[in-house]
Amino acid sequence: MRRLITALCLCGASAAFAGAQKYEPLSASVQAALHKAVSDSRPTVSSFKTPMEAADWLGEMSRRLEKRIPNREYRIDLLRSVHYEATRAGLDPQLVLGLMQVESGFRKYAVSSAGARGYMQVMPFWVKVIGRPDDSLFDLRTSLRYGCTILRHYLDIERGDLFRALGRYNGSLGKPEYPNMVRAAWQNQWGYDKPSRLAQSGL
Repeated sequence: MRRLITALCLCGASAAFAGAQKYEPLSASVQAALHKAVSDSRPTVSSFKTPMEAADWLGEMSRRLEKRIPNREYRIDLLRSVHYEATRAGLDPQLVLGLMQVESGFRKYAVSSAGARGYMQVMPFWVKVIGRPDDSLFDLRTSLRYGCTILRHYLDIERGDLFRALGRYNGSLGKPEYPNMVRAAWQNQWGYDKPSRLAQSGL
């Protein structure tokens, strides 16, 4: 099983393992909170603490994503958006990259057999439940905003249990294949240690 997971995570777009979030009735308060979360406008401030942190992270992640998304300008915009939306939702940006790799293989217009759409393979029913009629799940920022909000919602339901939250996200709660694949992609392809300024200066 470990070899299979590793092989799938190294296959890029062909590794897409999209599933389908399942509709579950939401209380009025939860529905309102999720609607607010996906509707808030994106502020102009950066999600990075410093320009140096941004340069380091974007440079490293851009290098890893280059084969999948050759256009540098779009690639950097995608990575900035991932970092912002993940940070906003209290998620690790590298986890979100791992999820995107497994869910869509970084294909913007990916559609699963169940109808899930976009980079983060969000099911269309979410637009009706918490969004606005004109929200497009193929739009980069909309897909990321919905996907990160939904994963945060599932993490809250599962009290921080990432294994179960990922199962809910994929519609495969209780089965290990999908959570294991996302964790493997997160750790093996997108793991990141913040560089030391002292090490870079040779001191």
